[in-house]
Amino acid sequence: MKIILYIVIIFLNFNNLLALESKIIYKIDNEIITNIDIKNEFKYLSALNNQLKNLTQEQIFNISKESIIREKIKKNEVLKRFKKFEIDKKYLDKIVNNIYLSLELNTEEEFQFYLKKFDLEIKDIEEKIKIDALWNELIIAKYNSKININIEELKNEIQDSKLDETKNYLLSEIVFEIDSKEEINQKFNTIKKSIKEVGFKNTSSLYSIADSAKVGGDIGWVNEKSLNKVIRKKISSLAEGEISNPFIVPGGALILIMNKIEIEKKKINPELELKKAMEYQRSKQLGQYSKIYYNKVKKNLDFNE
Repeated sequence: MKIILYIVIIFLNFNNLLALESKIIYKIDNEIITNIDIKNEFKYLSALNNQLKNLTQEQIFNISKESIIREKIKKNEVLKRFKKFEIDKKYLDKIVNNIYLSLELNTEEEFQFYLKKFDLEIKDIEEKIKIDALWNELIIAKYNSKININIEELKNEIQDSKLDETKNYLLSEIVFEIDSKEEINQKFNTIKKSIKEVGFKNTSSLYSIADSAKVGGDIGWVNEKSLNKVIRKKISSLAEGEISNPFIVPGGALILIMNKIEIEKKKINPELELKKAMEYQRSKQLGQYSKIYYNKVKKNLDFNE
C-alpha cells in the first residue's frame, strides 16, 4: 500500500490552494485526497467547532489536511475488512441526533438548515459517521478480548461512595504523540502556550490525535467513579477551567481540562453506576487501541511528503 504526495505548489497559501480546480494532493491506495477534499473537510470541522475560523490559514489547512488523511486511511482499511459500507439505520440516526444536540439544535430540520451555512448536507455527515462506526467495529473485533476491567475494584469504589452524592465532571481532552518521556514537558509547554493564544478547543484541533479533536476535544460529562484512580486523584483538585498535567496513556500522553463540576445529590444505584463505569473504561481502552492500530496501519504505508 502506498501513499504518494503530489506537490502542487509548495508556497501557496490556503485560499489560493482551495481556489484552484480539483488537484490530487495525496493518493492512498485506491483513495485520493484533493484540494477540494481538504476544503470540504474544513467546512465539516468548522460546523462542529466554529472557533476554527479564528486560526491562521496555515493552521486551518494543516488541521483539515491531517483530519482528511486520518479519515481516508481509516476508510481504506474499513473497505478491506467489510463487504458492505453500511451500518444500522437506527444507530446512524442516533449519532446524527447526538451531533445536533451537542450543537444545541433541537431537530434534524434545524440541523439541516445549520449545515447549509457551511455548504453541507446530512449525507456528508452520515458518510463520516459510517467510516467511524465501521472503524470502531473493526477495533472491537480486534481488541475486545484484550480489554481489562477490574470489576471488583469498581464495585468497591461505588459502594464506598456517599449514598446521596455523586460528582460529575465535564471534560475535554488533548492526546498527543510522544517518542520518549523526555519529550512530554517540551510538548506540554507548546500546548499550554497554544491554549493561552487560541483556546483549548482550537489547540485540541491542532495537536490532538484523538477522534475528539473534531469537536475541540469534548468528551462530555463523566462520573468521577468511571475514571481510573490515577486520573481521578490528579484531576479531583482541578478548579473549573484548569488543565491537568499530562498522563502517560497507550499511544501518547493525555491532558484534560475541567470545564465544569456538578455535585448531584441522589441515591446511587450500584448496578447502574457499575454498568456506566464499565462502559466508560471499555470505551477509553478501545480508544487507546484505536490510536495504536491506526499508527500501525499508517506506518505500513509508504508516506512520502
